[in-house]
Amino acid sequence: MYHYKLVSTPVGELKLVASDRGLAGILWKNDDPHGARFLPQTRDASHPILIEAERQLREYFAGERRCFTLPLDFVGTEFQKKVWNALVAIPFGETRSYSEIARQIGHPQAVRAVGAANGRNPISIVAPCHRVIGANGKLTGFAGGLEVKAFLLDLEMPQKSAVLPLFTEEPSPPPV
Repeated sequence: MYHYKLVSTPVGELKLVASDRGLAGILWKNDDPHGARFLPQTRDASHPILIEAERQLREYFAGERRCFTLPLDFVGTEFQKKVWNALVAIPFGETRSYSEIARQIGHPQAVRAVGAANGRNPISIVAPCHRVIGANGKLTGFAGGLEVKAFLLDLEMPQKSAVLPLFTEEPSPPPV
């Protein structure tokens, strides 16, 4: 049995889906409304995993959270689960290519299969598929759209500290 809750976020309304074992899905508005792999479902805004997922997502979007600490309940093939677990291991503010993920999971020739598994990631943002980019450094497909992917990556980029000048005006030349 799966439970769900709709939450409003800076990237639009998301449907959080959980089993009693963990968070199973973060679905976008354009995703299958019933999430065939998450049936049956009941709306349950008081489910503890959903409440915690919403809290952690709010902290993430506020810039107060860099790592999610939710129990996850991935539903997929063993290969997909390897890819999704590799996504979870990508540090905040960093990206990986599909080929890097393929090497990491021990299948260096399976770049396309990694791309397909990445595209079927059921737990967007928490299992950060938005951190996977093309080998050329360009943004590639994302269920929430490339604009949202760019927004999430910008949100995670380390802030560069401004270097303040030591003088506010040119110093006087030394006396001759």
